[in-house]
Formats: sequence, structure tokens, C-alpha cells
Amino acid sequence: MKFVDAHCHLEVKDYPDVVAVLDAARAAGLVHAVVVGQFHGPGNWGNALEVAAAHPEFLSPTLGIHPHEAARATEEDLATLERTCARPEVRAVGEAGLDYYYDHSPREAQAEVFRRQCALALRLGKPLVVHVRDAHDDCDAILGETGVAKGVIHCFTGDTDAARRYLDRGFLLSLSGVITYKKTEALQDAVRFAPLDRLMVETDSPYLAPVPHRGRKNQPSHVVETAKKVAELKGVTLEEVASVTTANAAALFNLNLR
Repeated sequence: MKFVDAHCHLEVKDYPDVVAVLDAARAAGLVHAVVVGQFHGPGNWGNALEVAAAHPEFLSPTLGIHPHEAARATEEDLATLERTCARPEVRAVGEAGLDYYYDHSPREAQAEVFRRQCALALRLGKPLVVHVRDAHDDCDAILGETGVAKGVIHCFTGDTDAARRYLDRGFLLSLSGVITYKKTEALQDAVRFAPLDRLMVETDSPYLAPVPHRGRKNQPSHVVETAKKVAELKGVTLEEVASVTTANAAALFNLNLR
């Protein structure tokens, strides 16, 4: 079986020994991981691109401005984002979106920066990686008004209605370890509803470790536990989940899998 972690963060501050993390991932059956690069503050984009560049056969990067940091992004930062996302090795724009749970940036700033990243994805012809929490109505509206139809709702935690709306727009849904947690019945119903050929699996490492690793630092190898839960909810084999979600990730992010 072959798996792809469709969304992880592998900053050196969290994983001083990235090679050991990647070795564990390979041992678990992973053939690739999408490393999400994020804006950390004016002029600071972390080191996701450098980590990915050191392991190009296994890691592919994205880059975006998270809604938490939207208010801090300058015009120069947005210009840097456009130049960087135009590079062929950068497979998507994002993660970008709306987060009304924390509201670390004013909602108006979140919406403005989200719209600009939607427009950037369209200009570059690359997929958009969307973060949305407690903001499905506004997120869906912005996707509709900007016309983005190629991308993924990462760490999808919505209900069946939200899933239907994003699927109708052409988006894939990426599922994290949250689906293994208790009291996530609405999310699990949405997973049952969504066609397998529109799903991917992710870890969002170092966050959201799935059961039985919950409470510990997450890592890409743990994506297998999420895939097992998807198989259970969909009533299919783990092999089928691995095959279909891997193909979905390869197609969306234009991955050259070995």
C-alpha cells in the first residue's frame, strides 16, 4: 500500500531530525508528503521550502498566508508570495482561508487576504489549499465569487451540508486525525457522504495526532491511522483508501510518485 500525507508542517523547530521523521513515514508506507509553508510575519516564511528542497523525491511544498496572520501581511509579502508560488516546485497556493474560531486577525483582513490568494491561484493555474474554521458560509461565498474550482479543504471538519457545498464547487476534502476523535458524528457522517474519489488524508503535523497517538506530536507516518478510519466509515478496504486517496493527491498536486 502507498499513502500520501496531503498536508503537513515540517518546520525545523518542531522536527530537528527531519530525516528520522521521513524514514518513519517511508516505513509506514508513505511515498510522498505535501509540506505546507506559511507566512510567520513580515519577511518570514519559515523553512518549509528549504526542507522540501532537501528531499524533493519525497516532499513537495506549498506556500500561503494563514488567516491567523492575515493582518500582518504587507504588500511586499504578497508580492513575495506571488513570485514564490510561481516557481514550479511549489505545487499550490495556501493554506489560506478564514478562521472565525480564534479570530487572530480581523475578519475583514482575513477575507481580503483570502480573496487575493484565490485570485493568485487562478492566475497561476495552481490548486488552492483552504483553511476554514467556523466560517463555512463566508468561505463558500468567497470561493463562489472568485471562481476558484481547483483545490482542497484541508482538515475538513464540517458537516454533510458543508461537504456538499465544497464538493459541488469542485473541491476535494482532506481528512485529518480529527475523524478518529469522539463526538465527531457530524463529521463522520460527512465522510460517509463524500465520494471516496474526492477525499484525501493528511496529518496536519505536528498537530491533531489521530487515535491512538492523540496527545503526542503528530508526524506523517500517522496518516495511516486516519486512512484506517476512513476505510471503516466508508465500508471499504484500507488498500482501496490508500490507492484512491494517493491517486487523488497525485492528481491535484501534480506529484511524480515513485
